[in-house]
Amino acid sequence: MRKDVPVMPKMRPHRMPSLVAAALALAVSAASVLAGGAAAPARAAEDGTSGLPVPRFVSLKADTVNVRNGPNKDHDVSWVFTRAGLPVEVTAEYGTWRRIRDSDGSEGWVYHSMVSLRRTALVAPWLKGETVPLRAGPDAEARVVAQLEPKVLGVVKSCDGKFCRLSGDGFDGYVQQAQLFGVYPNEKVE
Repeated sequence: MRKDVPVMPKMRPHRMPSLVAAALALAVSAASVLAGGAAAPARAAEDGTSGLPVPRFVSLKADTVNVRNGPNKDHDVSWVFTRAGLPVEVTAEYGTWRRIRDSDGSEGWVYHSMVSLRRTALVAPWLKGETVPLRAGPDAEARVVAQLEPKVLGVVKSCDGKFCRLSGDGFDGYVQQAQLFGVYPNEKVE
């Protein structure tokens, strides 16, 4: 899914103000969510942030996405994603930059135009040597129509808090929500 990019170390001044601002933005967003303010997306702010709830899941738009150590092009590239559509979690915003976390837990910064609001999910990327049942309906007793390997990528069509309808190349059905990276537990997706 990603490949490491050799990076030459450079001496740079520490960017503490940007990290403090990002942490403050995350705290304000979390307070808004706890207060119930995340129901309606906000308009983009004058500072370039989206005004959308943080954290949130998005997907990568391009086959090549540079992930940087900080929120501008002066920061080194930590790694490069090489697959469009992968789900990532936006954990902070700083102007037009988004700090993201991937299914491995790695974090870095990407430019806002590299992510899409289109919801995708990876099937149980944490599993090894097991499969996840794809069911005909949103019920644990529904007929199994396929077994999906870990890290299969699909488009999230809907979620009811327990099951998500997931479709992809040659499959369409329901997966238990807890078996997906790209949606939150109990999250409803229309």
